[in-house]
Amino acid sequence: MYHEPMTRRVIHSPHAPKAIGPYSQAIVAGGFVFTSGQVGFDPASGALVHETDVKAQAEQVLVNLRAVLDAAGVGFDAVVKTTIFLVDMADFADVNEVYGRVVGTDAPPARSTVAVAALPRGSRVEIEMIALAPT
Repeated sequence: MYHEPMTRRVIHSPHAPKAIGPYSQAIVAGGFVFTSGQVGFDPASGALVHETDVKAQAEQVLVNLRAVLDAAGVGFDAVVKTTIFLVDMADFADVNEVYGRVVGTDAPPARSTVAVAALPRGSRVEIEMIALAPT
């Protein structure tokens, strides 16, 4: 049986931090946009926006994700699944407040929040998203 090869498109935004490893900011494949996890790095400097303020980091994470999604041709309204990684679950309420305000609460995407032992360069929060690709 013949199957056509799946195409995939690499997404890169100059308005989001450069990858710090061998990965893409996002990939479009199979009708979806899969973002890599973003942390609170400032795209211009590459530095973490605030070492201890999880709200400031969450804000920057979502700015970075918006830039990546924009480069893919979609917005937060196309997101169907979000995964949030927290170093400390005590930060859940603060990140949730920022997330709800920025992403919105009208038909929000499915979401998981996971506690992790550590994140890159001392980050307190990382978020990845899956969105419907533009048609």
